Amino acid sequence: MQTESAQAALPYDRVYNFSAGPVMLPTEVLEEARDELLNFRGTGMSVMEMSHRGKDYEAIHNETVDNLRKLMNVPDDWAVLFLQGGASLQNALVPMNLKQEGKIPNYIDTGYWGNKSIGDAKKLGPVHIAWTSEPTNFDSVPDDDEPQFTDSPAYVYYTSNETIGGVDYLRDAKFNTDALVVCDASSNILSRPMDLSRYDVIFAGAQKNQGIAGVATVIVSPRALEIAAKQDLPLMFSWTKAHKENSIHNTCPCWAIYMCGLYYKWLLKNGGVDWIYPINERKAKRVYDVIDASEGFYKPHMKEKNRSRMNISFQLPNEELTDKFLAEAKPLKMSTLKGHRSVGGVRASMYNAFPESGSELLASFMVDFAKRNG
Repeated sequence: MQTESAQAALPYDRVYNFSAGPVMLPTEVLEEARDELLNFRGTGMSVMEMSHRGKDYEAIHNETVDNLRKLMNVPDDWAVLFLQGGASLQNALVPMNLKQEGKIPNYIDTGYWGNKSIGDAKKLGPVHIAWTSEPTNFDSVPDDDEPQFTDSPAYVYYTSNETIGGVDYLRDAKFNTDALVVCDASSNILSRPMDLSRYDVIFAGAQKNQGIAGVATVIVSPRALEIAAKQDLPLMFSWTKAHKENSIHNTCPCWAIYMCGLYYKWLLKNGGVDWIYPINERKAKRVYDVIDASEGFYKPHMKEKNRSRMNISFQLPNEELTDKFLAEAKPLKMSTLKGHRSVGGVRASMYNAFPESGSELLASFMVDFAKRNG
């Protein structure tokens, strides 16, 4: 195949991992973690062995928090939390921490993860679905003026990027409401600039654009913190208690936070979010250009104006060709391209650390495959 000559070898015989999460990490981040694994900077112990209340770990923790603040321009009076339970636990903690008497949470339903969050919230109280793309199989997101909110929502909740359908807002939504705005940004946090004035809570699992599984970042505005402080919640459910103790209110996931710290330093060293944003745009454009030029051989799931830069989901003419596509990609060291079981087809996830050469290889392979099988 022609694409064999286009393949760029990765260090350590690594593959291009198109997984939706966990995902590829920068090689230099993995190398630094390897080099510090047994003896972290002369301490004689691994980060995995450190007391979470010792000075050595405290320095790691504080630097990690500070660097996320730098990357996202988080004001000093906002909370930056590192919590266990992944993003999925926040599906419950959001309604628990933001409960307001007489007010109903309003949700925007754009796919699998938005739907999951609605299901969890309904177990804790009434929910109003302000907008859904379910009638069109979750292929889009609303314009700012489309959701129909209740008169006084407890908060408005949306998922900025749906990993399965590959649907993204590609903007900081500005809905017609003064309510708190909560965003699950697990799939696209740190991939593009975000204007925090449009949000009150941003949370994200770390295993896509920040580090490894085992921790979620939660960024909370002062007015959301004020509401959370009124709740009487158990220790591990309370944002207020986590904020008061700098997320060391119990034995925190030290290694996962350390890995986030290495990732943040890598991103800052290279120029931060402003540096990675155009790279992400280029990576996605290469693949979408092939899809658009394929005369229907490759069919994207999402509407053009909502095409995710992180997760590109598309179909081939039939399952036989899909299986052939996946089988031929594997020897070229392109791994984990199979679409989610709920939609099938192919899904190419290319987060921040995914090498640009991988998008070039995939695009070249797609052109060649279509020529041979179209």
